[in-house]
Amino acid sequence: MKRNTFIVVLILLIFFVISFLTNILGPIIPDIVESFDLSIGLAGFLPFAFFVAYGVMSIPAGLMVEKYGEKTVLLLAFILSFGGALLFAIIPGFSIALFSLFLIGVGMAMLQVVINPLLRVAGGEEKFAFNSVLAQLFFGAASFLSPLLYSYLVLNVHSSNSGFLIDILNKLVPENLKWVSLYWVFAVISLLMVVIIATVKFPKVDLKEDEKIDVGKAFTELLANKSVLLFFFGIFAYVGTEQGIANWISKFLQTYHDVDPATTGASVISYFWGLLTIGCFLGLILLKLLDSRKVLIFFTIGAIFSLLAALFGSKEISLYAFPLTGFFASVMYSVIFSLALNSVPNHHGTFSGILCAGIAGGAVVPLIIGGLGELVGLKLAMLFLLVTLGYILSIGIWAKPLVNNDTVKSFKELFV
Repeated sequence: MKRNTFIVVLILLIFFVISFLTNILGPIIPDIVESFDLSIGLAGFLPFAFFVAYGVMSIPAGLMVEKYGEKTVLLLAFILSFGGALLFAIIPGFSIALFSLFLIGVGMAMLQVVINPLLRVAGGEEKFAFNSVLAQLFFGAASFLSPLLYSYLVLNVHSSNSGFLIDILNKLVPENLKWVSLYWVFAVISLLMVVIIATVKFPKVDLKEDEKIDVGKAFTELLANKSVLLFFFGIFAYVGTEQGIANWISKFLQTYHDVDPATTGASVISYFWGLLTIGCFLGLILLKLLDSRKVLIFFTIGAIFSLLAALFGSKEISLYAFPLTGFFASVMYSVIFSLALNSVPNHHGTFSGILCAGIAGGAVVPLIIGGLGELVGLKLAMLFLLVTLGYILSIGIWAKPLVNNDTVKSFKELFV
């Protein structure tokens, strides 16, 4: 099929928007806690409301794509995101926040299911690997930038500064809830995406067998396979670890090191996502040199030591060690996912849907940390991440893929 560069650019933009909306929770949790007078335990329900949507929607979204097509699902996803963001912006409150975040999470889960097969068709199969890496770059860039936007808005809304955006937000946002301005921005972005997608003609996507989801025989067969469940919990543990760190960094630094969440706290989270993106590219090189299981073990051990340094080190050490955990987490998702798919001979589409449902780990682990934080304090509660990291480490030991990752035999082959 003829490649469609415009659609590829649109998909990269969608990757950017997904990340922009998904990874802002960490920076704003301290503000939400203060604004609504929440306990740490209740604050844990915020990421839960968002990420549980992945567990609910990943497989149904795959079935919707097959029945209604990519464009319809994309439109519905952004309409849900727009509705959720606008609702929260107009009626800020804790219960509204939970419902709003769930709506946005459902939309993001639907987008994740659509965009990879669409990227394969629009960009061409021969360019799919390159475009996938490029998409991760856009994803990482948005994760890096969204905390900086949060800092900019909180510092400028209802201040002596003015400008077109700030003047509008001053009229819309309560003075004591400056951070709500982010959700007005999210609502506008989502609405713009609805308009753009509605005007674009999408190519027909014929799903490959390994991209289709079968909730009948294939689903039953896979669930009877112990390896499938073990890898599901691997994705669950990874996303739980990623979000468990990202969502509690700012609150931890505020609580134990008196760090301003609107400035330094947001910057640390920004660097966490930035180093996670950089680590992806180093990981790509290492995966061409070494067995993926060895890479997973090395990076997981690095993440464990970085986490311990961040939790028990001085303020200066914490400010550097938290972002470093992002660097070491960078290869985990792709390695676990590829080891999983390479460990079963068929039904890869259905298996991918099961694995994507494991993204719900981002709902459960931050909630557990919040609950434990009520009992023993946030510092000790974050030690629960050693459980999820320990499980990820074990994958590098017990995984026995049917096909190992291809490694180069000479330096010349490295970039081929």
